[in-house]
Amino acid sequence: MAFYTLKVAGVERQLPILPVSDKTSIAAFIMFSDVELTVACAGELLKKVGDFDVILTAESKGIPIAYELARQSGKSYVVGRKSVKLYMTDPISVNVRSITTMGVQTLYLSQEDASKLRGKKVLIADDVISTGESLIALEKLCEEAGGEIACKAAVLAEGDAADRKDIVFLEKLPLFPNE
Repeated sequence: MAFYTLKVAGVERQLPILPVSDKTSIAAFIMFSDVELTVACAGELLKKVGDFDVILTAESKGIPIAYELARQSGKSYVVGRKSVKLYMTDPISVNVRSITTMGVQTLYLSQEDASKLRGKKVLIADDVISTGESLIALEKLCEEAGGEIACKAAVLAEGDAADRKDIVFLEKLPLFPNE
């Protein structure tokens, strides 16, 4: 197996390179269970994102960075869920297609969570921005909830996403053509 050496926020990790299609492979970046990486990246992102009131992320890979951004900033965070839970009243929803997920998924926000965004400056946060589809879904959720997008941020920008001017990120992550 091939690996990519990632250096981000003063931390180095070896990421396995895995195929996502016949033509393309990605370096698999997973923050789950990596406390050192998550804490370091959140600290560096907070230096770049500016003022915000609340954080919005998507279930599930964005949760570690959103939690740590919230912990370090003292602000709260809200998660766009992948399914409707029993406790969610009158949820709003948007569809999303991600490079790491097969097929179309739907993200949901309960009215209670939507009210936490209403009239607030929202930091949209994720682990990796690649195709931008998850980001678009989070933007739509924020808008439907009545929030104002203050900043869109990720630990990594993958492939062409690194050329975007509307996002904040710590490092570029290349895509790898299959041979």
